[in-house]
Amino acid sequence: MEGKYRILIVEDDKEIREGVEIYLRNQGYDVYQASNGAEGLKVIEQQELHLAIVDIMMPVMDGVTMLMKLRSMNYEFPVIMLSAKSEEVDKIMGLNMGADDYVTKPFTPLELLARVNSHLRRYSKYLNAVSEDKEREHIYTIGGLELNEDTVEVSVDGEPVKLTPMEFKIVQLLIKNPGRVFSAEEIYERIWNEKAVNTDTIMVHVRNIREKIEIDPKNPKYLKVVWGVGYKIDKQ
Repeated sequence: MEGKYRILIVEDDKEIREGVEIYLRNQGYDVYQASNGAEGLKVIEQQELHLAIVDIMMPVMDGVTMLMKLRSMNYEFPVIMLSAKSEEVDKIMGLNMGADDYVTKPFTPLELLARVNSHLRRYSKYLNAVSEDKEREHIYTIGGLELNEDTVEVSVDGEPVKLTPMEFKIVQLLIKNPGRVFSAEEIYERIWNEKAVNTDTIMVHVRNIREKIEIDPKNPKYLKVVWGVGYKIDKQ
């Protein structure tokens, strides 16, 4: 994995939160804080995280509810729950809902760090395995746009998109060459394997693709026009 690991601490006790952050930052981790589950979910939506440390008892939204919500949203990073000794039932419930580990308060920083390091090693191996699988499956991803050559499927933010065979081939050509601008003539000749006579059909296909993959087709995020030159899907 490239770059630093990003860890979220969700804890209503400011002293514990800031104390844990100091230890994690000293280990070279990027750290984000939240004082309850609702704040924690907002951070998760804004940042790509590698691990969360979540207290069980918190105001506004408790840790178990937050855990249930993030797992239902298909976030797979490890979650370590913090619990007081009296919260045995909550601890068991947390593990049943998808927590990876728990640490009982009061805990030593070294104990927590050992758990964090262990889970990050495991998660890193998992991500590398997923990445290798994707390469084997010939999956191409730009932002939320994903094209799978083996299953001939395209999805945006996890939602399948129905493309015609020609639309699929256009997206396939562009997503496999991110940032490169293809003229309408070149797209036509590569896909139809014949000399381009009338490229109006490319414009129609591009318009249809945008209607299907863009939230706002007039302000496209993925399939862009370079005026007077051609079309591209940008690196993101």
